[in-house]
Amino acid sequence: MSASPGGTPATKPSAATGPDHGAAPAEGSVERAVETAAATSSQDRPFGRPGQPFNRRSPFFIGMMAAAGVAVTYGLILLLSAASDVLVLIGLALFLAIGLDPAVSRLTRRGLPRWAAVLIMIVLLLALVGGFLALAIPAVMEQGTQFANAFPGYLRGATRSHSLIGQLSGRFDLEANFARLTSGKSEFSMVGGLLGAGKVVLSAAGSTLIVLVLTIYFLAGMPRIKATVYRCVPNSRRPRVILISDDILTKVGHFVLGNLLISLIAGAATFVWLEVVQVPYALLLALFVAIMDLVPVVGSVIGGVVISLVALTVSLPIALGTVAFALVYRAVEDYLLVPRIMGKAVEVPGVVTLIAVTVGATLLGMIGALIAIPVAAALRLLLHEVAFPRLDRS
Repeated sequence: MSASPGGTPATKPSAATGPDHGAAPAEGSVERAVETAAATSSQDRPFGRPGQPFNRRSPFFIGMMAAAGVAVTYGLILLLSAASDVLVLIGLALFLAIGLDPAVSRLTRRGLPRWAAVLIMIVLLLALVGGFLALAIPAVMEQGTQFANAFPGYLRGATRSHSLIGQLSGRFDLEANFARLTSGKSEFSMVGGLLGAGKVVLSAAGSTLIVLVLTIYFLAGMPRIKATVYRCVPNSRRPRVILISDDILTKVGHFVLGNLLISLIAGAATFVWLEVVQVPYALLLALFVAIMDLVPVVGSVIGGVVISLVALTVSLPIALGTVAFALVYRAVEDYLLVPRIMGKAVEVPGVVTLIAVTVGATLLGMIGALIAIPVAAALRLLLHEVAFPRLDRS
């Protein structure tokens, strides 16, 4: 405060005398808030202590939160619907990463760093898939072309007799419709023209690349992902959640690796059988059976029906023998291979398996059918460990 020439102290200008009415008190309050903020900041609490919580019992707060909850829920539904395709790819990559994680963990327990274990696993997987495709693609392309050219002849041979196929073909003109579909001249052509086929190929290649890259990232960061998820659980319940989650992830990993191995065995056994009985397109059909066998329950049935129908073009005894082979292999797979390879990793009753696969295929197609059994196993574990004990105590 300065003195005036007459010796009397100079006073601050009145708030009503200038255009800055209320500016000085506001600036002073901000300065005091800045000083208080600097004083409350410490090394342990760089942002100070949290303030008083909102009054959650206030009618305004309750109404605002209810409206915000409805808006957020509706927005999430729209977001999930718009990003459903990408979310399916992310889920598939996470599923594959969980399936490969037990093998990576086994390598890390032997002293390898995790990045090296992930690199070894990815290189082995790419080498296996690349070598298989390099051997299979030329033969599959050749046999696929032969099968596509010969199928109309098979269809004409079937329609000459007074069989059920002949009656259906005469009633619905199946042969002409199939010819239009395969030639690309119909409105609903299977090929859809060169541009449509190119889009399909590019889309499949892009989706495969996205799944591969995401699988590598998920596999490399799996410990951090699990730790982040566990941090979202209250500390009092965290140990039990960790134990249950680890058991679920182990079941998923055993299922993925075991299902892949069983599918390879199914394809190899089918190829040997078809070569022995001299059914055409053996490699193409064996590859189809291996892919379909990835889908539990339903896949092996579809594969057996298809190879039996193709074997019918050779002779009726060969077709009956192929049916018998499919039934015997299905029994061997269910009662010998699955228990020995998967063990007790997936303990799901048969009726639950069938329902889960059907619902999963309806919701997400083949990917849903693939993940249906591990999801059912996880739900079954949660029911036995969490829901049923609480219901028994209530």
